[in-house]
Amino acid sequence: MNCYSDQRDNNGIPEWAIIELQGLIQVKKENAFYRIIGDLHYYNKNKHPVLVLGHHVLNGKEIKLDQPMAVLEKVMSDNRTSYKVCAIVKKKLLFKSRPKPIISNMDKS
Repeated sequence: MNCYSDQRDNNGIPEWAIIELQGLIQVKKENAFYRIIGDLHYYNKNKHPVLVLGHHVLNGKEIKLDQPMAVLEKVMSDNRTSYKVCAIVKKKLLFKSRPKPIISNMDKS
């Protein structure tokens, strides 16, 4: 498992966030390995995440979790099982408002 994150804690462990959506996401094309559902834009200045899904925009907010969670990777070697901390989740990005349509102005001439 590759752990990618720009932010790391004092021990060098990546910090991740959970994305919480209200509603249903319909994906046109299925892929067993990965799914791209949209573009996440995150403004550090005011802690304001924006999610673009197709022709819709969702505005969200950052919420600090009461209890941090660990993302673990199971490692098996020589009949021994151990767990490696892959990332720490300390916040979630909550998108609970209705999506707003992206409307482009088209010239009707």
